[in-house]
Amino acid sequence: MISALTRIFGAHNLALAEDVVQDAFRRALEVWPMRGVPDNPSAWLMTTARNRALDILRRQRTANTFAPELGRLLESEWTVAPVVDEVLAAGAIQDSMLRMMFSCCHPHLSEPAQVALILNILCGFSIDEIANASLSGYAAIEKRIVRGKKVLAESKRLFDTGVPADFSDRLPAVQRALYLLFNEGYHGTSPERSVRSELCNEAIRLTAVLLQHPLGKTPATYALAALMTLTAARLPARTDSSGNLIALSNQDRALWDRKRLIEGTRLLELSASGNEVAAYHIEAAIASAHAMAQRVEDTDWSKIISLYDALMGINPSPIVALSRAIAISQRDGPERGLEAIDAISNPERLAGYPFYPATLGELELRRDNRKRAREHFQMALARARNATERLFFEQRLAACDVASPRPATTAAFWEPHLAPIPAADSDED
Repeated sequence: MISALTRIFGAHNLALAEDVVQDAFRRALEVWPMRGVPDNPSAWLMTTARNRALDILRRQRTANTFAPELGRLLESEWTVAPVVDEVLAAGAIQDSMLRMMFSCCHPHLSEPAQVALILNILCGFSIDEIANASLSGYAAIEKRIVRGKKVLAESKRLFDTGVPADFSDRLPAVQRALYLLFNEGYHGTSPERSVRSELCNEAIRLTAVLLQHPLGKTPATYALAALMTLTAARLPARTDSSGNLIALSNQDRALWDRKRLIEGTRLLELSASGNEVAAYHIEAAIASAHAMAQRVEDTDWSKIISLYDALMGINPSPIVALSRAIAISQRDGPERGLEAIDAISNPERLAGYPFYPATLGELELRRDNRKRAREHFQMALARARNATERLFFEQRLAACDVASPRPATTAAFWEPHLAPIPAADSDED
């Protein structure tokens, strides 16, 4: 809705578009409790926003300037309604979202600022959610978004996806934003739920929109789509009926979505064209290695370790190093895993991440060092971001008092799509 309305009002009126959308949701909160939720809530919201937009255009068109590319069409009573309806049509909305994604990736903004802007405007993420998803501070994210919206407003018009001028330059930031969107859905930081399948599905849908554009149909985009699709295939087995997390080692693999596994494999094959090898290729290959194992015992950990080695060469980060250490512990035992964790550079970047101490706790528990394991799990519990994670860590704490605790739960909990940590926050953002 924001993307389509910004195409009507102009990028310099982004705040106005956001206000119209907020007003539509406010009206829903007023009307729906009395009249009931409509059969098509999305259509209701869009119609409400449309009517509000028309009202603003008719009342303010002499005082304000709107989208320059629509020109006088918005100034005539005969054409204003048809133009608004055309921009809000289903097919046009997809194009508007693509335009907005690329508009947020303005060359005057750093890539972290571009990603934050996309997640905030297009995906509805709060500042807290973006900070948690990127392991950055609240103040840094807030600064990026404020600056990003100012730059976007100064550009006046949305990016024209039909002109290939700097499409390729902006594409990596768009890909990364979609990557973070999927990651937040699959292994997220929301205080309500740890798994939000609707965000995963939205990321997959937006990536499919990107693949429809001739310039967006790159090997890296195919690899990104493959990573998302192969990982999303595990969603049906990711939680139990109460919404509690199920570790990868304990999942019923018969519940994995076979259609998505097949589609993900097809996308991975398509990503092999050309000479480009992006981080998404390697992460998709890791996801494929998990998907190919009929049982957790059949997992080719040596292959996965070699893939993490390659990923560290392309996109090193403490999270990738931690994932690699977990894979080493699965193949060579907890001692080797702890050694790999001790060798991680910049471990302070993981200070607020609950699965860092949880992994240490799991490996100590597998060594039967229950006192140390309990200390690590207590640290993980203190950093838990939602009730699902708290319950998970409480169960691991309880396992420290069991004669023969079930091993490897936290290690197998890790998934190959985890977002690499971005560069440290800087005032330049």
